[in-house]
Amino acid sequence: MAQKGGSVGGRGLLSLLSLLSLLILVLAGGAYVLGKPHVPGNIQAQLSVMHVLGGETDGYARALEPRVFSFPQDHGPHPAYRTEWWYYTGNLETQSGRHFGFQLTFFRSALAPRVAARHSAWGAGQVYMAHFVLTDVENSRLYAFERFSRAALGLAGAQAEPFRVWLEDWSVQGAGQNGLPMHLRAREGEVGIDFRLQSLKPIVLQGDRGLSQKGPEAGNASYYYSLTRMPTQGTITVADETFQVSGTSWMDREWSTSVLGKNQVGWDWFSLQLSDGSELMFFQLRHVDEETDAFRSGTLVRPDGETLTLQQDAVHLQVQEYWHSPRSGGDYPVRWRLQIPAEDLAVEIIPYLPDQELSLSISYWEGAVRVHGSVQGEVLQGHGYVELTGYHKQTRDRAGRVGRARPASS
Repeated sequence: MAQKGGSVGGRGLLSLLSLLSLLILVLAGGAYVLGKPHVPGNIQAQLSVMHVLGGETDGYARALEPRVFSFPQDHGPHPAYRTEWWYYTGNLETQSGRHFGFQLTFFRSALAPRVAARHSAWGAGQVYMAHFVLTDVENSRLYAFERFSRAALGLAGAQAEPFRVWLEDWSVQGAGQNGLPMHLRAREGEVGIDFRLQSLKPIVLQGDRGLSQKGPEAGNASYYYSLTRMPTQGTITVADETFQVSGTSWMDREWSTSVLGKNQVGWDWFSLQLSDGSELMFFQLRHVDEETDAFRSGTLVRPDGETLTLQQDAVHLQVQEYWHSPRSGGDYPVRWRLQIPAEDLAVEIIPYLPDQELSLSISYWEGAVRVHGSVQGEVLQGHGYVELTGYHKQTRDRAGRVGRARPASS
């Protein structure tokens, strides 16, 4: 989830940036950096997307052409590539209708394309980072934590069979030949989740048969697949209360090597689960001049599981409102109108909370949203998640807007 662009997939590069930017802290700390809801401001202020994501890619595998996917093997790690992530988001409710959103994400980053053999048990060629976020809508609270660890001494890692990815006691574990059901667990202080996820639909290969192009150069791409509708049940703990919840989750998987294009500063990413049984993924990259990049794409998953690849002109996205962060100074879009004219689909996308900015090692906005509109004349509702990166260094005439939403036209 930090600036993503020329290389990475529909999401996740921002957190890769967080991982790389604090990598030196991980190594200096010997074993790992403990999870924390915030990182000191002086560290955040020194981070530059292009600075951190620059560097050599020689020696790493690159996403150059479509490949054959195999499961559960591809649920596991791909260490030949520079980075990858396992990304879970979802919207859940109690029986009384109390709403929660969650994110649990694991990131792997290679320290070098070839790591010399080491005799020390502390030696590692991979570093992991994880983000754990809970949105408590009723109390207008956002809890956000991150952890870092090297892949040594069992502290962090990933494996395909049986499927498992973990960082200390935050974990995802799968069962069965296809890795389902998946068991998600994370706890930090007074906040915890314990979920079981199934899947109602088969795996969706994003882009061109799983090759998601993000830039003009060969290798500016990721391998990207999703599970778009995962019935979820389990418990959420906040302070001394535990809630039984159910709802729907979304899983994204990507791996790649390439870095941002020199003029790309961020992206907007949407995952929506709609009441007619369809799902929509859409992302667009942005330039330093705030113009939308030519590389924007999406997938519409129909109720029967059939997929429709959406080319860049198929989706019309209009910002209707912004929210200004008093912490990062970012002006984030927080209300949109999205249309797919060829499908006669038009929806409004509205956050459950305007302030779902994560003040971690990099500031970015990722949050639960609700959806309402129509498709082919029928009423359409739903929910999902939106990720916004690259906004914290921009200004949009901040005067008088601290911590308040404003119309896009103001």
